[in-house]
Amino acid sequence: MPGSTRSYEFAKRLVARGDTVYMVTTNWQNKSNLSYSLIDGIHVYWAPILYSNKMSYLKRAFIFIEFLWYIFSIGKKVNYDLIVASSTPLTIALPAIILKRLKGIRMVFEVRDMWPQLPIALGAIKSKIIIKIAKWLEKKTYYNSDHIVCLSSGMEKELSKKISLDKITVVTNLSDISGFRSYNKKKYISFPTNKNLILYAGAFGRINGMVYLVEISKAMKKINPNLIFLLAGDGYDKDNIIQKSKEYGVFQKTLYCIDSVPKDQMPSLLSQATITASFFINLPEMENNSANKFFDGLAAGKPIMINYGGWQADIIDNTGCGFVIPSNDAKESALQINKIINNKNLLKQMSKASHDLAYKFDIDTNYSKFEKVIDNVINL
Repeated sequence: MPGSTRSYEFAKRLVARGDTVYMVTTNWQNKSNLSYSLIDGIHVYWAPILYSNKMSYLKRAFIFIEFLWYIFSIGKKVNYDLIVASSTPLTIALPAIILKRLKGIRMVFEVRDMWPQLPIALGAIKSKIIIKIAKWLEKKTYYNSDHIVCLSSGMEKELSKKISLDKITVVTNLSDISGFRSYNKKKYISFPTNKNLILYAGAFGRINGMVYLVEISKAMKKINPNLIFLLAGDGYDKDNIIQKSKEYGVFQKTLYCIDSVPKDQMPSLLSQATITASFFINLPEMENNSANKFFDGLAAGKPIMINYGGWQADIIDNTGCGFVIPSNDAKESALQINKIINNKNLLKQMSKASHDLAYKFDIDTNYSKFEKVIDNVINL
């Protein structure tokens, strides 16, 4: 399926060592006809709930509540020694805390995004009362967790203002190196071999600001019409992306937009790219993110282009695995991209740096950190 396979990869390895793993998730893409299935030894419970970031905040809030009740109903039935509550949203902690107390067991909380800090900064949460409740829940979650796993050093720094560093372990998103060693060489778009391709594969949410990449493609068409942009994904901004690219005269000419690609087909898609991209709107709170597309780019050994600061920008600066473009200057970004795309030696150096760095974030390396957290908490 599209999106993160982090929980699946970790669960699969826990099963392989002899643990029993129950996974409670949603059938948000309507991919399963079952309410329960056994996948690679993992007991998976599918909540019959559809979800999309195209939905209004209010509708999404009701879906979160519906999912919480489903988690609680499953959690009461099965027996286990440890809960791993993986957020977003922060509300996922509610049934976890209740079940922890009800069953007298331990709990690990995984922070994938800084909630409620991020939705408050975005303006998704505006009510002073709701903000106060959200901050209270955040405090209670950290207090009730036996350990916190977070996905970036930036998140660790933010969390250390509220809880002891001894209670926090950084386990980033995953670079699936083995998945990129052998793959089906499917072509997602066909274009002349003398043209380079910049690929963005991820969400088209409000927070990603993907219209900016369309503006860059417009500027690039005048500078270098042989450069192709491919956007693969879905979300709130998709219709706007297509409309703008048509207005700018780049749609299906120098810019292509396709649906989300399942994770096991990502190596094939990424193999076509010259450069991979990760984009977010200019919001300081987003700089702590741990975007899957960044780590997929590393696994594929591709130069990585981002338009934000923070720890990923620091990695790029320190290792030379890519480059950072301005967050709000399409023409300057296009000039910078064109200069790099025409420097074959530089692209080769970036690719090597990206490939070498991927081993620091590969699945087994990160799983070892996660496994240590699990065992330490169980043995408290």
